Amino acid sequence: MKKIIINDNNLKDEDIEKKVIRVKALIINSNNKILLAHNNNTFQFPGGHKEDNETLEECIKREIKEETGIDLEITEEPFLNITTYDNNYFLTGKKVLNTIYYYCIYTNEKPNFDNTHYDELEIQTDFNLFYVNLSNFSSFLQKNISSSKIDEKIGREMKIVYNEYNEIHN
Repeated sequence: MKKIIINDNNLKDEDIEKKVIRVKALIINSNNKILLAHNNNTFQFPGGHKEDNETLEECIKREIKEETGIDLEITEEPFLNITTYDNNYFLTGKKVLNTIYYYCIYTNEKPNFDNTHYDELEIQTDFNLFYVNLSNFSSFLQKNISSSKIDEKIGREMKIVYNEYNEIHN
């Protein structure tokens, strides 16, 4: 698994107030389409926060089921880990060490909205899912970053993830 560290504010470990571990997935079907979420005015890969005493595999299974309604068997390890030293985590003013593990999941299972379980923020911000052709994903990212439909930090991270995915699978 490749590891990338982003530390734009040159924070030190002793500056960190909180550590967050999250998981996200590139969910790709046999039609070469990738499943994305739109939430809180930005596009992103499905996933979420790891709970205490939960393994990464348990977390990605739970998060994907909560957000997509898809039950998955996780057989692969994450292909990428991005750790970001964030000076103002989601505009809270907190200095957070945010580690995200990225999985690549191939499935033809379609979202099952009867099996989803959205949290309050997801409900309030009109959480949606949709597919994008993988061959158009790079231009989709660029267009939506340029028009501010993808948060700048999330967009930068999505580009890194997509580039790493392409290096492995092409």
